[in-house]
Amino acid sequence: MENATSHTFVFDLSGMKGLTPKYLFVVLSLLVYLLIILLNMMLILTILLEKALHEPMYFFVCNLCFNEVYGTTGFYPKFTYDLLSASSVITYIGCSTQSFVIYTSFMCEYTTLVLMAYDRYVAICRPLEYHSIIKTNTVAKALIYSWAFPFIIGLPNIILTSQMPLCGSTIDKLYCDNWSIVKLSCIPSTANNVYGFFAICVFLAHALVVLLSYQRLVVACRNSRDNKRKFMQTCGPHLLSLLNFTTAVLFDLMFSRYGSKDFPESLRNFFQVEVLVIPPLLNPLMYGLKLSEVRRRLINLFFKKYTRPLMN
Repeated sequence: MENATSHTFVFDLSGMKGLTPKYLFVVLSLLVYLLIILLNMMLILTILLEKALHEPMYFFVCNLCFNEVYGTTGFYPKFTYDLLSASSVITYIGCSTQSFVIYTSFMCEYTTLVLMAYDRYVAICRPLEYHSIIKTNTVAKALIYSWAFPFIIGLPNIILTSQMPLCGSTIDKLYCDNWSIVKLSCIPSTANNVYGFFAICVFLAHALVVLLSYQRLVVACRNSRDNKRKFMQTCGPHLLSLLNFTTAVLFDLMFSRYGSKDFPESLRNFFQVEVLVIPPLLNPLMYGLKLSEVRRRLINLFFKKYTRPLMN
């Protein structure tokens, strides 16, 4: 078997073979991807173009939406191309790149949710100190961290995997992930397993930090009607995003590592793509509809502006 580091090495994505009729999945894939792009870009543009929304919380929402576009772009174009092709193969470099993009987007989602939780904690529990703590340069550093940390954590995993010789070329998924490559190794993958477990623990710790922050917020808001209203309006979407995304990622990780081939193929495919469908669609809808300031500006920017000439 050819070494995995060769540029000519290709993998076969066997999960694609059970998707019939293919034209139906092509249409669904394009519709979902275009809807993800549309919803997230509308929210991004609303926040960037409306000066009234140039606040830390909304910049973090904007970052979350940009991450949704980044992560899904690592999946849908290749997935649609494979549906239209006679074979579903991908080069080693392409496979590693897809894995890196998808999983750094998962990690970036957690880092961003942590920043949003901290921002809400300061806004509700320490309102008089908010502007002295959450400064412009602090927000800029936080946004850099939300991307740099996942890249720093994800890169060693790719490097470790690239050193492993492979004794197989079939990946039983709709897309590449690092664990699927590791399972094809000819040698024990202890280092990858240990590092992968470490990376999972790091980002589950991020989820725990968010939950602890919300626990503190619930206690702080208990005796204040105004704080309760502020919590439900701004923190509700954050908490739903965290629970929804964590559930989806755990399904994906558990199935990738421990999923049985006895599972029905349609169920396996659902578990694989659920994390790339529901959170990217649900997040912009939640933040666009739940946050009243964003909803008002969004309607004014994209609907009233363009429907007025038609009414005239």
